[in-house]
Amino acid sequence: MLMNLVLYNSLSRKKEIFVPKEPQIDSQKAEIEQYDNWKKPYCIKMYVCGPTVYDFAHLGNARAMVAFDVLYRLLRHMYASVIYVRNITDIDDKIYTASLEKQCHFSEIARKFEIEFLHDMHKLNVYDPTYSPRATEFIDQMMTMIARLINKGFAYEANGHVLFEVSKYSEYGKLSSKTPEELLAGARVEVATYKKNPCDFVLWKPSHDNVPGWDSPWGYGRPGWHIECSAMSYFYLGDVFDIHAGGIDLIFPHHENERAQSCGALGVSEMARFWLHNGHLMINGKKMSKSLGNFFTVRELLEKYPAEVIRLTLISTHYRQPLDWTYQLLIMAQQLLNKWYRILCKQCDGDDSISKDIIENPKNVFDANIDRIQELGHDFFAALCDDMNTPIAIQCLNQMIQEYDKTPSKELFVAICYCGHILGILFYVPHQWFQSNTKSDLDEVFINAKIDERAQAKRNKNFALSDKIRDELFEHGIVLEDSAQGTSWRRNG
Repeated sequence: MLMNLVLYNSLSRKKEIFVPKEPQIDSQKAEIEQYDNWKKPYCIKMYVCGPTVYDFAHLGNARAMVAFDVLYRLLRHMYASVIYVRNITDIDDKIYTASLEKQCHFSEIARKFEIEFLHDMHKLNVYDPTYSPRATEFIDQMMTMIARLINKGFAYEANGHVLFEVSKYSEYGKLSSKTPEELLAGARVEVATYKKNPCDFVLWKPSHDNVPGWDSPWGYGRPGWHIECSAMSYFYLGDVFDIHAGGIDLIFPHHENERAQSCGALGVSEMARFWLHNGHLMINGKKMSKSLGNFFTVRELLEKYPAEVIRLTLISTHYRQPLDWTYQLLIMAQQLLNKWYRILCKQCDGDDSISKDIIENPKNVFDANIDRIQELGHDFFAALCDDMNTPIAIQCLNQMIQEYDKTPSKELFVAICYCGHILGILFYVPHQWFQSNTKSDLDEVFINAKIDERAQAKRNKNFALSDKIRDELFEHGIVLEDSAQGTSWRRNG
């Protein structure tokens, strides 16, 4: 039987048992996975704030995407259906600035870096969401929501702008837990004479010169940032949905403003029942900054480290805690994955055919053994159900692999692979991990040729040459492992 999921709700600032809003499957809005009797028959609705596509994704972007990808995988494990929406912000001054520098249309910049973002996320084993709407595709819906806010007295027109009047929403500041003075200090807003209150935020603003815009009842202009997510989440998930997530830096002003305008426009007391936020990312104890020379894009890291190493490092700290990114963490993640894959090579005495079938066709194998998998991975799932405690889950997975090292079995191998997939790792056939992720100066063709030469030397009983080839490869970081099926190689780590 599945255990309860507990999540920390930023709105209440405490852990709460997650109870879905809708006790049924919404077959009209979701591509329903094959229903399994052991899954809870709920349709979970989740919205995560996606990237602003003006440059390559950086490490901070990756942390949020990976953290809530783990949640998405866990929800899919527990519930019959999950509708996951992750937007693309393709309306932003940074995009316009980049387009002016490149002397191209802003949409070219947005599409280019949307593709690059998806490329990097796929490398990190981040699932695609159910829907990935672009802000430019929802201008009409944004204008409709703005008009509702004006008609209900929550917004007003001034100097070509439409602004949300925060004093009209009594719960403004509740999500971020800020006083009016703190809200004003933290807003970093332009003190404009046309605002009734300095904290009033923009729903629509005029466009001019080279800045793109759209015709609206309030003149030629473009939407404010916050209204985008309110319009898109409402379109796909309705007026109240289960989970809204994003980085901790989005609590204020973005999520605070989203909540105010959605509740005001839709006449509901709450936009999302659970608000989740991942912690800050630091680099060697300092905030990531281009000026400090410690700014890393995901693409740069992928050129140096295996994607699973990067992903394991990102989830090695609890998602709500600050993550201090260091090279030592990367090295530790690499060594742990090397150890795990080396142990998993024991499946069927190193015959990859069975393990390949399990890894590449997991659902067919896993569904048939789900009750046993949940039993073998009880502590692992208990850790994830306790507010996605990935560090403890990693420890539990390590314990399962240690048990497998002592007593190998296909049943435990399947459970390990399944739990690994929930974390988004262990997608390699064990022997291929070492070959695909070797950073040696020797290429695969050369290594295999030397292995063949060594095999011939052994057949000729030239054991001195055989040992010499083995030692030379070891000096280049290549470890040979002999078995009944032949010789395989791996990185020394």
